[in-house]
Amino acid sequence: MQLHNIKPTKKNRKAPRIGRGGKRGTYSGRGIKGQKARAGHRIRPAIRDLMLRTPKLRGSGFSRRSHVQHFIVNLSQIEGGFKEKADINPKILVNKNLIHIKYGKPFRVKVLGEGKLTKPHNFSGLIISAKAKEKIIAVGGTIHD
Repeated sequence: MQLHNIKPTKKNRKAPRIGRGGKRGTYSGRGIKGQKARAGHRIRPAIRDLMLRTPKLRGSGFSRRSHVQHFIVNLSQIEGGFKEKADINPKILVNKNLIHIKYGKPFRVKVLGEGKLTKPHNFSGLIISAKAKEKIIAVGGTIHD
């Protein structure tokens, strides 16, 4: 057997190109009209539309958790605003206008050790820094959780 004796099993003919325009063009398996028949069609997933419609809150992505307000009060502010052995808690700080809350929102108050404290006070319901705790106990004040 030699190369010139070998004959091809199939004829050397290409398949017709369909859907390219001209007289023989059809819909090339896309059906007729509509978004799916167009070139470059892309259907968005339904979840993406739902994500875009949900209201977003700053810094929290798509969640709807309630934000807790945080306030800072220094010992120097407490020294000037209260008499000796006064009870100090978040509600009293609001009444004395040392913190300004948005009504209906939860809030927390932290006491920092900036300034001097000369009078003993009773602190309750506050977050107190380590430096402030030292100064309060040194003066004779008390801290309740």
